[in-house]
Parts: sequence; C-alpha cells; structure tokens
Amino acid sequence: MKNLKAYLDAQVERYNRPDFIPADPISIPHRFEKLQDKEIIGFWTAVLAWGQRTTIINSANRLIELTDGAPHDFIVNHTEKDRARFLDFKHRTFQPTDTLWFLEFLQRHYRKNDSLETAFSQHLTAEDATVENALRGFHNLFFADENAPQRTRKHIATPARKSSCKRLNMFLRWMVRDDDKGVDFGLWKSIKPAQLLIPLDVHVDRVARRLGLLHRKQTDWLSVLELTENLRKYDADDPVKYDFALFGAGVLEKKEGVR
Repeated sequence: MKNLKAYLDAQVERYNRPDFIPADPISIPHRFEKLQDKEIIGFWTAVLAWGQRTTIINSANRLIELTDGAPHDFIVNHTEKDRARFLDFKHRTFQPTDTLWFLEFLQRHYRKNDSLETAFSQHLTAEDATVENALRGFHNLFFADENAPQRTRKHIATPARKSSCKRLNMFLRWMVRDDDKGVDFGLWKSIKPAQLLIPLDVHVDRVARRLGLLHRKQTDWLSVLELTENLRKYDADDPVKYDFALFGAGVLEKKEGVR
C-alpha cells in the first residue's frame, strides 16, 4: 500500500470511538466508575476473550451477577461459602477450578493492594522497551502459591512460553492507553503506552500480513514483537492504537466475506 500510515490512521479514527464499545468486551468495564471494579471485571473479561464477542460479553455479565454487581467489594469481602455460587460458571475451557483460583488470587491481592496495576508494574522499569517483563512477572505472581492449579496456567499467558499473550496485552491496552476518544481508560500511569504490545488475534494477524506488517510464519510472541516494532514506525509513543485499525478492518473483512 502506497501510504500505509495514512490508511492506518484513518482506520484508527474510524474505530477508536464510542461506537466501537457496545459490541466489544471493553463494554463490560465501561459499566463501572470505580477503578477497582473496572480492573477486576476488565481483567476477567479479557481473560475470557476468545470466541464470539457476544458469548464473551454474556459470560462477563454473568460474572457481574455473581459478584452482586460490585466486583471489588465482593472480591475483598467474600467468604469461602460465597464461592459456591461460582461452581456452575464456565466459559469454554475456563472451568470452576480456574474460577476459584481467580477468586483466591484477586482476594489476596486486593486485601493488600489498592490496584491491580502493581501486580504488573512492579516487574517493569521505565527503561524496559516493552511490557514483556510485566507479563512474565504477573504470570509468576499469579501462580506463586504452591496451591495454584496447574491447569489454570493456560489462561494466564506468558512470553516465557512464546505465547502471543493476546488477552493480557488487550487488558493492558484498556488500562494504559490514554487519549480523548473514550474507548480505552488510561487509568494506569506507571506503564507507558509506548511499552504496550499489540493484542495479536486472528483478525489482526490476517490484516497485518496482508499489509506487509507481519512476515513471521508463526503467530507467537516473536510475531507480536515484530508487528509492534513495525507499528512503532508510524507512532513510537502509541503503537498499539493501531490495534483499532487492524482489528476493525479484520472484523469488517470477515463480515463482508473478504479472505
């Protein structure tokens, strides 16, 4: 494409707007005002974000019901008995064992910390080019307890396993990116937008390859680094804003039957 930056910027303007919110999983944390509510339900929604967006949103709404419409208050104050209500909650391969560990980790964390931000940012320095160390550190923290179920590890990705970490990168985009468009929240300040990495899903992958932004054959961690580095050529301070362009174009192509 002759002027790729102009195309990408135009697509960002097209999709990085409130109209994008209702059909996207980010609509779930947008239902809340309290920082901790946004974090908890945003994190959990992002972790469940694979498959059809309608199904993801339905599962996230069920989590809101199970936490009595107040995720932070429930997480901090619930008892072991209260966890029984979650035993029927499932989302594809996310099973009750995983749910119970999420409740355990989140309760431990929020009883000692005001924000989930520290669970990521404590592993990162201002000199780190990307959030790779934050993702590695968060995974290790999440499973630091010897009682953490092994099966749940597949739901919290890590670069150590060469995963693209799509869902966690999407969650970090939600929390960190700060502009005046009203989609992402910009709530976390100890991680810079320049350090974010692209959430690489099938839509983004397909469009990025068509545009010549991604050449690696596999869709893995190195592909995320390659694509984000190429996007930095167009905006070094906020490369992940182009997630809107690539994802939006990919979804539109799918609807229109473009392959």
